[in-house]
Formats: sequence, C-alpha cells, structure tokens
Amino acid sequence: MDERSPEIADVLARVGPRLRELRTRRGVTLADLSESTGISKSTLSRLESGRRRATLELLLPIARAHRVPLDELVGAPETGDPRVRIPPRVLPGRTVIPLTRQPGGLQAFKMVIEPSHGTPDPQTHEGYEWMYVLAGRLRLVLAEHDLVLKAGEAAEFDTRVPHWFGAAGDEPVEILSLFGPQGERMHVRARPRRAAEQD
Repeated sequence: MDERSPEIADVLARVGPRLRELRTRRGVTLADLSESTGISKSTLSRLESGRRRATLELLLPIARAHRVPLDELVGAPETGDPRVRIPPRVLPGRTVIPLTRQPGGLQAFKMVIEPSHGTPDPQTHEGYEWMYVLAGRLRLVLAEHDLVLKAGEAAEFDTRVPHWFGAAGDEPVEILSLFGPQGERMHVRARPRRAAEQD
C-alpha cells in the first residue's frame, strides 16, 4: 500500500515531464546529460517518461548539471521566501555569483574580478551582454576598442564581436552582468538629456 500523501504523489508524478521540459528547453540531449551526470541514457529516459521513480541519488546530479535548485527541479511548492540562494562559482581570477535561478533566457550575475597582468585574449560566442561597474575600474576590449569603465558606468555589446574584460589596474573590479544567450538586448530607462540638463 502506498502511504504517500496525494500531494507528494502528485509532485512525483510531475517530475518526469518537468525533467524532459527542462532538458529540451536548454537544448541538452540525453547523451549530453548522461555524460555530465554519470547516469545512463536509459535510466534518464525512463525517469522522464515516469517509468523510473525519482530518487535523491538521481535528482541531485541532474540538478547540478542543470544548475538549478532541487526544489525547482521537482516543482516543490513555493515557501514564500524570495531570496536567491545559489552558491558562488569560484573560477581562476574571478568569482561569479548567479542572481537568477531559471536556466536559459536572460541571466544576471555579480562578478568580482581580480587584477590580472596577462595579455587580453578576446573571445566570441552567441549572445548579448550588458554590464554595469559597481566598484573599481573595468577594462573592456571590444574589437578595436580598448576602454576603461569607472564605477557607475555601463556598456552593452553583441558577444559575437571579439571581446575581453577584466580589472583595470591593481584593484579588483565588481560588476553586474546581464547576459542573454539568444541575443536578447537589455533596455535601460534614462531621463532624456534635455531633462537631465535642466536639473
């Protein structure tokens, strides 16, 4: 006899379709997910179709691979707490703090970039990026431009243009970054110049 409450049974019944929808929305194949989680393709397929019961041992590596909280993966009811609790990612020379939880679409990050005296190596990829300097100075190399942005300044650019950014000088720089992998442009509302000049 299944002693689970109807609410729990309903949540578990929706796990498979949620897993498939999340994977396909991110453009990830079963083979890709199998490689990143260590779970066989057949097990993942059965999990998505509801023929395999969801367990913590299966869901945890999938949540890590998709970089989403476990409660979002299973569709747990909202607790009413709006805070985003995603651990920072510490990379060589920079710390990236995700500020959004949804995979795909527009992503927000806070970055702390340590000084580096290496030679910039511009890269390209799909997307559109908007960044705002919170503290310090940011060096932005964008195609033939080599710019330094101070706190309070912002830049936006198509990431298909060769670009590189890092700390300018010997102090870390803190920035807020909005990135759209599908090329979404960010729009910042500002007062017209004429109105600003009248203040």
